[in-house]
Amino acid sequence: MELTIERRYPIGASAAQAWAVLSDVTATAACLPGATITEQIDATHYKGTVKSRVGPATMSFAGDIELLSRDDSLMALSMLGKGADRSGSSASMKLTASVEPGESAAESHLVGVATVTVSGKLAQFGSRLLLPVIDALLTQFAANFGAAATAIPNPTAMPVPDTGSAPAAGATPPAPASPPNELNLLALLRELLRSWGARWFRKDRA
Repeated sequence: MELTIERRYPIGASAAQAWAVLSDVTATAACLPGATITEQIDATHYKGTVKSRVGPATMSFAGDIELLSRDDSLMALSMLGKGADRSGSSASMKLTASVEPGESAAESHLVGVATVTVSGKLAQFGSRLLLPVIDALLTQFAANFGAAATAIPNPTAMPVPDTGSAPAAGATPPAPASPPNELNLLALLRELLRSWGARWFRKDRA
C-alpha cells in the first residue's frame, strides 16, 4: 500500500536555524518519536531504528537511510528510508523536504512531500486508519523540529548587549529536550478515536 503525504508546518525559528536542523540527518531523525540513528556508514548512508509501542508490546524497525540529494542554496534535500521488523512488516519512505522563509526573519516553514509504502501487518490497517496516525506522528515531529531549531543560535539575530558576565570559554547553548524515545501507537490511536467520536457527536447534534 502506498500513501503520498504533503504537509507544511510553521516553525518559530529563522530559516537558517531550521535548515541547520534539517540538513543534519541525525538531528532530524532525533525529532521523530521513536527514531534513532545508530550508525553513519558514509556521507550519505546511515543505519537506524524506529521503536513503537502498542500497549505492552514493543516493535522495533531496523533500517537504512540514504541521503539522495542536498542543496544548501535552496535549503532542500531528499532522502530514502527503508525498514522492517521481525513480524514481517516493512515500510519505506521517500521524502523531499525544504525550508522556506516566513513572514518575518524569526519565522520559517518546513515543507515536505513523503511517499510512504507499507506491507505486511501494517498494510492491514488500511489507508483510512494509517493516514491519520501518520499525520499525528508528523505533527509531533514538527513540534520537536521547531524546538530543536529554536535552540540553535540564530545567525541573523542582533547581538546581545554585554551585561558584564561573559560565558565560559567553549560554552555551548543548551540542547533541546529530547523527544520521546518510543512512538506510542496506542496513544495515537486513542487520540484518533477520540477525534472521530467528537466529530460524529457534533454531526449528531447538528
